[in-house]
Amino acid sequence: EDFGLQGELPSHPRLLDWLAAEFVESGWDIKALQKTIVMSATYRQQSHVTPDLHARDPQNTLLARGPRHRLQAELVRDNALAAAGLLDDRIGGPSVFPYQPDGLWKEMAYGDMFTAQVYRQGSGPDLYRRSMYTFWKRTIPPPSLGVFDAPDREKCIARRSRTNTPLQALVLMNDPTYVEASRVLAQRMLREGGASGADRVRLAFERALARPPSAAESRLLESLAREQHDKFQAAPDLAHELLRVGDSPTAEDLPPPELAAWTVVASSILNLDETISKE
Repeated sequence: EDFGLQGELPSHPRLLDWLAAEFVESGWDIKALQKTIVMSATYRQQSHVTPDLHARDPQNTLLARGPRHRLQAELVRDNALAAAGLLDDRIGGPSVFPYQPDGLWKEMAYGDMFTAQVYRQGSGPDLYRRSMYTFWKRTIPPPSLGVFDAPDREKCIARRSRTNTPLQALVLMNDPTYVEASRVLAQRMLREGGASGADRVRLAFERALARPPSAAESRLLESLAREQHDKFQAAPDLAHELLRVGDSPTAEDLPPPELAAWTVVASSILNLDETISKE
């Protein structure tokens, strides 16, 4: 991010020159430039690397493979909503107010000198807008995004840091956004995935990971579904408590113990490192 005296020289100067020329000739069309980059064969490469290639280019200076890293905070949330079929992909409009812990603004900014001390949660489609439309209070960024290293808006940064913390796993398992996405994905698994557990797991894998599960993955998750079904069958109150999370309607035609069990399975899939990583 630094082409000045202290930065390294570009590794591909001719490519940089070509992109600059294309940018100018397109009439400074930023969207067209971004589309050119993301649709290139270089950008779309997988992150898999052979031992020989790694020995020749350990830092990937030659761009012989794609990078592997965790998705940015906004995309972690949007990916879960998209996999469940909840994401509202409308373009434009005012900022929205998705799920957030009660009292956070009042706790962090209380007094006559502060504005927006009360957070009024949105409803309907506003809860599922893309994360770029989430309202930001400058000194209090949305907590579920901040946990995934979204910066605050008190300073400019050239590159976001990426951390891996236990708190991130807790957010993916307990934040209403992800619990609700798991429930809605489970509803799709039961309605569209077929009668067998293997088919249901396959549907969820294809929606969340864009690949079918391995035989071992399928067996493990089918076993989890049976185990959780027995648990919720014996404690129906736990099933109803889980299925109440989120504002979207819960499927009334599906048995609560079964839906709750597959909600746990869907949550496990949405919690996979592969799900929240760019491969």
